[in-house]
Amino acid sequence: MKKLLLPSFLIICFSLLASGWAHAQDQRERKVVQLSGIILNADSTDAVPGVNIYVPKKGRGTSSGRFGYFSMPVLEGDSVVFSFIGLKRQTYKVPENMDDDRISLILTMELDEIALEEIEVMPYPSEKEFKEAVLAMSVVDPMTISGSNMSPEMLLRAAEMMPASGNENFRYFQQGLMQQNQDLYGPRPLRLLDPFAWAQFIRSIKRGDLKRRD
Repeated sequence: MKKLLLPSFLIICFSLLASGWAHAQDQRERKVVQLSGIILNADSTDAVPGVNIYVPKKGRGTSSGRFGYFSMPVLEGDSVVFSFIGLKRQTYKVPENMDDDRISLILTMELDEIALEEIEVMPYPSEKEFKEAVLAMSVVDPMTISGSNMSPEMLLRAAEMMPASGNENFRYFQQGLMQQNQDLYGPRPLRLLDPFAWAQFIRSIKRGDLKRRD
């Protein structure tokens, strides 16, 4: 029994070695090629950046740059896949037995349009329940809503949140320019030392402008 198993084991080992040697020989014979090019859209007017470029099951790949350019090493006979979201996937097979070790491509990728089925979204399971919900709704009188929106408190709040008008912005801008011009010729005047301001303040006291009004 052992004499029969030994030749079979030797035959299996020889077959494995022969297949491995043939595979290695095939890998050595396949030449490395530098694949490079540019990827354009369907109109051939704009470059497409970020396209995934890879050889399936080989762990080799790259992506196109900002201007759609790419470059990567491949082997003769490899199938290179170009994929991008929204564009149709394309495959390029590297020719075998090439004389040159460089390939330049100008690849045009087309839009991948997918038409989805129409979906009707209803908030209620049936038309009957929808009618019942509409009839059960409590409708607010529109005059009540408009009246609350026109109340003095609401109008005052809206006026506070309202942005400045064009005239106000222009006035603030002119005041800023005048202040800049005054700062060029000296420091800003102190109002406490201004006699005219004191005279105006005294006149307002005599008129009773600062008296508390109930």
